Amino acid sequence: MTKEIEDKLEKIPVVNLLVKFGKKIKVPGLQGMSLYDVIEMYIIGIVKGALTTRAGGIAFSFFMAVFPFMLFILTLIPYIPIEGFQEGLFSFIKEILPPQTFEAVNTVIGDIINNQYGGLLSFGFLLSIFLMTNGVNAIFGGFEYSYHVTDVRNVFRSYFISLGVSLLMSFFLIVTITSLILYQVALSKIDETGWLNTSDLNLFLLGKNALFLIMLFTIVSLLFRYGTKQGKETKFFSAGAILTTVVSLFTFYLFGIYVVKFAQYNQLYGSIGTLLILMLFVWLNAIILLLGFELNASLYSLRRRNKTFTTPKKV
Repeated sequence: MTKEIEDKLEKIPVVNLLVKFGKKIKVPGLQGMSLYDVIEMYIIGIVKGALTTRAGGIAFSFFMAVFPFMLFILTLIPYIPIEGFQEGLFSFIKEILPPQTFEAVNTVIGDIINNQYGGLLSFGFLLSIFLMTNGVNAIFGGFEYSYHVTDVRNVFRSYFISLGVSLLMSFFLIVTITSLILYQVALSKIDETGWLNTSDLNLFLLGKNALFLIMLFTIVSLLFRYGTKQGKETKFFSAGAILTTVVSLFTFYLFGIYVVKFAQYNQLYGSIGTLLILMLFVWLNAIILLLGFELNASLYSLRRRNKTFTTPKKV
């Protein structure tokens, strides 16, 4: 790919052997491009794409959109004919948040519940949609600052698509919570029959984790699909979506251990330490999301470049 980079790597022991090995591995779907080409393009995108700066902007905007998003969902609860939906929502939020942070979030949620803004046409509800859309639009803006993205949308089209995606994300969350409640009811019915003890098999835990995995992967794929103009070339089961989902799951687990065993935010900063933990959690996941996007963008850039090189010129 880049002759200058290859010449430098050839002078480094061991690394030059890995480069030669990577060049021998051809990646399916890239018309003969090697694993080395993908890795090089990926690293170039990360280094030249100001990854952490973009992640910081996404994290701030997304953090500001979390509580308007909760206001949006809580306003919809009276219109969702599922008993126990609110309790199921709180339980789901508690499970996915880092340890020691739910109490702070729960306080804000309780305040939202005690100060309802009316129905679907209230000012607070409409404002929550606007702020929620800003969070998604910030993610798309972070995508468009990628080194591999050259064609961007205009402001109005980008905001309109962000609005649609934010509503779809809300819909997927509602479907996930509803499915979790119905799944729990189904397990209770099975227990009543007496022919299977679902608690011994941890079927509820397995089902809850599976639903969370499906929701996470679907939302990530949705963001990659509509995040940029070139996203229409991205498949649902893309390499970037798989990478983001897998790394996010490890992050949820490892970050929980870090908070419980090592983090001293609450002792140093008091109650505001909880918000710092939550902000760090959002920032880490923003980086993971951008890493997955950069992988998809690198693959797309390689396909486009290879197609340009292999397409014969018309005489």
